[in-house]
Amino acid sequence: MDAVEHRPSLDPAVADVRRAVRAALAGVDGPVVVGLSGGADSLALAAAVAFEAPKAGVVASAVVIDHGLQEGSDRVAARAVEAATALGLPARAIRVQVGLDGGPEAAARDARREALRAAAREAGAATILLAHTLDDQAETVLIGLARGSGASSLAGMARVREEDGIRWVRPLLGLRRTTTRAACTAQGLPPWDDPHNLDRRFLRVRVRQDVLPLLETSLGPGVAEALARTADQLREDAEAFEEMIDETIEDIVEHAEAGIAVSVAALAANPPALRHRIIRHIVASEFGESLTRAQTLEVSRLVTDWTGQGDIDLPGCRARRRGSRIEFSRPA
Repeated sequence: MDAVEHRPSLDPAVADVRRAVRAALAGVDGPVVVGLSGGADSLALAAAVAFEAPKAGVVASAVVIDHGLQEGSDRVAARAVEAATALGLPARAIRVQVGLDGGPEAAARDARREALRAAAREAGAATILLAHTLDDQAETVLIGLARGSGASSLAGMARVREEDGIRWVRPLLGLRRTTTRAACTAQGLPPWDDPHNLDRRFLRVRVRQDVLPLLETSLGPGVAEALARTADQLREDAEAFEEMIDETIEDIVEHAEAGIAVSVAALAANPPALRHRIIRHIVASEFGESLTRAQTLEVSRLVTDWTGQGDIDLPGCRARRRGSRIEFSRPA
């Protein structure tokens, strides 16, 4: 009797990452670009894409963004390119200039996203794969909660988001960071550990090192998963509100001198949650600015508690009540 050939079993972590990537690539039309830093999350993603993309008939490549914020960042980027190339995933590094707007984290994120967007268009790709995990999602929700940023912020990161003709996809958003690191270990991939991930000047680092572990210790395991589920539920609510706003806003908004106006009666007829979202939507879409809750409530008082108060200065615009309308305009 012939001996039965036994294939080595696939490591569960590797299988989980590949399964997530396989689902993300299903139905993709055209090339994809992987955002690669060389860390465990993005390295596990790149390895899975290198394995799954050819099977799905998808042309894939990786882009490493060198922010130039640390000494030797060019060498780190080069090692990440080498790692991706060794996996069979074509890769290149792009050096970006990080500005100052919004603080170092936000400025680096903006520079990175713009470079990835440009690289995708150059490659003829409409899909960019990012390596955010469930842990990243939980941290985002906690930070939004601490800042009181509202439901939209608590909804965290979307698995798929379309913007300017580009689909930003996060295949690993349902997996823990321990899974991606285990997948790298199982495949003999040495990840780069970014020193910034240990720098306690950054709020996200303090949430990662202190807050989430404390919650897990005090409340029991599963806190990160619960936060991620909360984000999913709030995102569903936010999407429903957006649809309602799109249907409503065309009927209640009209052009005004140097700005836009909305009917007081129409705003008053809506429940507070929808009224406040309409106000924020108008300012964001017309003037490119975000309102705090306090600012939103002040504008709402022009509708519900009108006592003759004057103009309200807002980011990028000014709100005032004129008869039966609330007018939003740029400051003179």
